Amino acid sequence: MWLDALTLQLGYNATLVALGAMFLGIAAGVTGTFLFLRKRALVSDAISHATLPGIGLAFMVMVAFGGDGRSLVGLLFGSALSAGFGLLCIGWLTQRTRLAEDAAIGAVLSVFFGFGVVLLTVIQTMSAGRQAGLEGFLLGSTAGMLWNDAMIILIGGALTMAAVVAFRRPMSLVAFDPEFAASSGMNVGRIDLMIMGLAMAVTVVGLKIVGLILIVAMLIIPPVTARFWTDRTDHLVILSGAFGGLAAYVGAAFSAAAPDLPTGPIIVLVSFAFFVVSMLAAPGRGVLVALLRHRRFQRRVHMRQGLLALAQGQPIYEGYTMRLLARAGLVQRDGVPTEEGKARAAKALRDEKRWQLVRADQALEGAAALYDGLRALETVLTPDQIAEIDRRMGGLAGVEA
Repeated sequence: MWLDALTLQLGYNATLVALGAMFLGIAAGVTGTFLFLRKRALVSDAISHATLPGIGLAFMVMVAFGGDGRSLVGLLFGSALSAGFGLLCIGWLTQRTRLAEDAAIGAVLSVFFGFGVVLLTVIQTMSAGRQAGLEGFLLGSTAGMLWNDAMIILIGGALTMAAVVAFRRPMSLVAFDPEFAASSGMNVGRIDLMIMGLAMAVTVVGLKIVGLILIVAMLIIPPVTARFWTDRTDHLVILSGAFGGLAAYVGAAFSAAAPDLPTGPIIVLVSFAFFVVSMLAAPGRGVLVALLRHRRFQRRVHMRQGLLALAQGQPIYEGYTMRLLARAGLVQRDGVPTEEGKARAAKALRDEKRWQLVRADQALEGAAALYDGLRALETVLTPDQIAEIDRRMGGLAGVEA
């Protein structure tokens, strides 16, 4: 069943939902990258919650004009107007009052969502229109998705992607360095509004699949996941879109294989699973890699300190250090250094004295900046520089004698 779902063998509707969700996931991941880089992830939450009053008002207007209120285009148009008004409210509160942006977002989010819930309650008491299933916009509802619905999602996602590709450079610059962008003649406020407008477009398009509450996860989790794998903006955008699209596709397919499970939450859980795997196993920033790197660093420190202790005839009380030296064949079980251990210890002590001269010589300031007590001297200094330092060490030894 699961394999059939992943290979689109469960029927027309399941295929429609999986492909529609995949296109939405790609658009959401790519667009959310710039919100993430701009450190405005909470804006997506405000946008999504601000769509609810628009859905309710659009339903009422369509019913008042003789419709049944269930036109997806009409509902999405109403949600877009409501979300746009919410963004304007956030901007006005931030610029015209002393409220910080997060406080303004919290106020708009709660007020708009509360007003939307009141409208939905009123709609349930109306005798006209088809109210059933309208609450599906909260958590998403794909069971009754039609070809026209999928095309709306596809076209909306494609237009959003095209806008991101066209304006990715100014949006990237504003996301990383708004002051430099402003000094270069860019209208930072307008570009910020464009980023939030694209996020609003993805939010409106995604209401049918994941709902207004969970669309935030599709905008934010993929770029956060991709950040573990790369430091470059263009790669981050591509990986974010890939993670978003793959999570949406797999989540929709799993939901089709288990019809009792809601599509939106499954997509979010799959996306979170990708995040956890990336957080643990990413080669550059993963937690496991960081732990292994730290462990290797500890071993190097213990080995270095153990060799210096051997060279100076000092006792080694740390059991872990002794085990490392013994494992490397540098000491015997009774703690007596082997011939190789004596040679390595003598070199470690000689390198330590060399480094002392390096740090005291301004001409070698660049090399001294690389000193961490663990690096091999030969990886920093040339053979001629090492020879000169050894000559100076010999001269100092003669003076002390």
